Amino acid sequence: MKTLMMLCFYVMGATLLTSDGLNTDEPAMILEGVWELENQQMYENGMLSEMLPNENGYRQVKMYSKGKVMWTRNDPSDSNEWFGYGTYKVTDGFLVERLEYASGPMMNIVDTTQIFRFELVMGANSYQQIQLDEDGNRAEGESYIRIE
Repeated sequence: MKTLMMLCFYVMGATLLTSDGLNTDEPAMILEGVWELENQQMYENGMLSEMLPNENGYRQVKMYSKGKVMWTRNDPSDSNEWFGYGTYKVTDGFLVERLEYASGPMMNIVDTTQIFRFELVMGANSYQQIQLDEDGNRAEGESYIRIE
């Protein structure tokens, strides 16, 4: 009986610890959901040099589901449409996104074989993706907050 009670408390405790719906056994599951860009960061010599908040109605949203990612951006000062779709995975603290297709302006910048690799820093309801330069130093980043 005592063993059964201990098992119940263990299961209840584990449920409480994961009640935010995150499945930490599957690294990619931590990103499942909808995220909005909070700010961007610029780095010099690997050190944070500037933080740029969203201004004048600028919005960027990313959605992650079952290994797929889609993002869209709205900048009222830019008449171009910006969006992209592809696959993603999380491995060893890195987020890797592979673009499959995107809006015309985005396709003019990159092609569909483009792979984006970011250092991933997770918070409870936020994450930061940081692009590294060729020497492995932080170059620029984006911070997102969970909206769903």
